[in-house]
Amino acid sequence: MATEALLKKRLGRESRDYLAITFGLVCYAVGWAAFMLPYQITTGGVTGIAAIVYYVTGVEIQVSYFLINAVLMGFALKILGPKFSIKTIYAIFMLTFLLWLVQRLLEGPDGTLPKLLGEGQDFMACAIGAGLLGFGIGIVFCSNGSTGGTDIIAWIINKYRDVTLGRMMMYCDIVIISSCYFIFHDWRRVLFGFVVLFIMSVVIDYVIESQRQSVQFLIFSRKHEEIAEAINKRVDRGVTLLDGTGWYSKQSIKVVVVLAKKSESIDIFRLCKDIDPNAFISQSKVVGVYGEGFDKLKVK
Repeated sequence: MATEALLKKRLGRESRDYLAITFGLVCYAVGWAAFMLPYQITTGGVTGIAAIVYYVTGVEIQVSYFLINAVLMGFALKILGPKFSIKTIYAIFMLTFLLWLVQRLLEGPDGTLPKLLGEGQDFMACAIGAGLLGFGIGIVFCSNGSTGGTDIIAWIINKYRDVTLGRMMMYCDIVIISSCYFIFHDWRRVLFGFVVLFIMSVVIDYVIESQRQSVQFLIFSRKHEEIAEAINKRVDRGVTLLDGTGWYSKQSIKVVVVLAKKSESIDIFRLCKDIDPNAFISQSKVVGVYGEGFDKLKVK
């Protein structure tokens, strides 16, 4: 029974991951097809290279994106492992399809993508598109996935060094954006590319950090055993009991210490309220939590 329950739990987590990855890819595809491509804005990464190819040759972005990633996936299979690679392969195929689908839905009778914001709104399209791209990639990263390309390079380095993914992607993509000048001889395109890159990196880091926020609970209650058992069984978080003494009452009491994800805070508060409405609870943010169930410890 325990093995069956664990299997169902893992399947549930994997299903949620794939749903979140798909949602992130939809945002990413809309950002490209609705805002980036119509205004001929590019940025870094394999998708940026594919966009440059599209502007020069007319070959649709999803074609170049898929072919380049097919080569890069060989490295991911060896270094990042099959679990990561399966999700990345899924993301590559799904994004290839979504890029095609969104373009077909948006394009006009003449086959061109409309400028939804109107003429002369290049910078606004740049900002909105970059926000959608960063939000989509951030969701994909939080679900242990990748859209391929320079994401793979960023994940490889992040696996061994404590460097944020958004910043690592920015380092990888600077060369790609700078090379755009030698093709178009237009510094405006290069500038917009760096603006997109900056906004994306900020949004990616924000999404990832908001998902990884952790909190610490100090719970003072006479029903500490019931609370500890409920948190351990129903929230699936480890619990530590500390010995305490009330200075005023001089009575000994057990203190329940819990480290949890911020998203689990409501569940813990509800459990405590149901078991002991008079419990004294302190919640505080923590800078970082490393170990089983949280982030992996990486040392530079």
